[in-house]
Amino acid sequence: MRLAGRRLLLIVSGSVAAYKALELARLVRKEGAAVTGLLTAAGSRFVTPHAMAAITGSRVHGDLWSLEEETHAGHIRLARDHDAIVVAPASADLIAKMALGLADDLATTVLLATTRPVLVAPAMNPTMWAHPATQGHVATLAARGVRFAGPESGAMAEEETGPGRLAEPAAILEAIRSLLAGGPLSGRHALVTSGPTWEPIDPVRFLANRSSGRQGHAIAAALADRGARVTLVSGPVSVPPPSGVTVTRVETAREMLAACTAALPADIAICAAAVADWRPAETATLKLKKGAGTPPPALALAENPDILATLSAPGPLRPALVVGFAAETNDVVAHGEAKRRSKGCDWIVANDVSGDVMGGAENEVHLITEEGVEHWPRLPKEAVAARLADRIAAVFA
Repeated sequence: MRLAGRRLLLIVSGSVAAYKALELARLVRKEGAAVTGLLTAAGSRFVTPHAMAAITGSRVHGDLWSLEEETHAGHIRLARDHDAIVVAPASADLIAKMALGLADDLATTVLLATTRPVLVAPAMNPTMWAHPATQGHVATLAARGVRFAGPESGAMAEEETGPGRLAEPAAILEAIRSLLAGGPLSGRHALVTSGPTWEPIDPVRFLANRSSGRQGHAIAAALADRGARVTLVSGPVSVPPPSGVTVTRVETAREMLAACTAALPADIAICAAAVADWRPAETATLKLKKGAGTPPPALALAENPDILATLSAPGPLRPALVVGFAAETNDVVAHGEAKRRSKGCDWIVANDVSGDVMGGAENEVHLITEEGVEHWPRLPKEAVAARLADRIAAVFA
């Protein structure tokens, strides 16, 4: 019994899929864990306290204003006395309240007061799930370390089909196992590059690009949230480093390559940095000066080392999975497929950077693998990172 001795708080919010929470509680108890049920006001319209109590064998909670419970700070005990909190199903309303830090009922108060791992299994209409507000809230929670199970695509109660269907209880159970085992990437070492490189022309000027590092840093955080030991090799950025990762700061492409090779061996390498393809062949030791009538200096360029190709090359230190990024302004998929072949990496994440992607908060990408191309919708970069991390975790499951 893999969950023997564990204690779970199961929060059920308002959704027609709430009946699956009873089956989830049964499966968790079958593995030896104790389950405490907490129903929101909307959740209790789909699952009765009597049914939840019968399945869990324990008292069911739901009233923040219970004099008996709150005399002994009941919401704090619920927040602290369990090994993990599972929200299944999680409605769009509850997810929004979690992201905003609201605490207007027992469920949201417990979630705000807890320091325990939290797993969320969303369930809602496909249009509600795809709404930018919902995706923004999901990205916020993922960046804070909240884990997600689903949603899945399928038929909905209102005779619509699409993403938003509650994950099956068996899949949520597996996510609970991973949550309590330290994450699906526990024991794996991930190497992530992020941000631009600065290639000096003289002591004052340099060649660079508009990369903010936000996508690479989000990927590092998402991998760490899933239990990986992460080494983040970052060019000059203003975004704060994610917690729980080892950061090596560099400026040039050659420094980035040296830091990457020093970090090996690794199970996973994600080359998200926007590395300069060229550098000035010579760096002036003094600031270059302009003068009246003097032509500007000719800037000869030299090719920088190819970090992605180096990490992808066969050998004993090659990571099991190497993922590169292709920042393009035209023919995005075609260029991405060509880059995957030429570099020898396993996956390419290709995106169109002709708009506000570099330095922006959102990204629309195409995941290119040997099996084909997946087109992902425009999402907050944190949500893209979470989705990519989940795909990586599935490879090592």
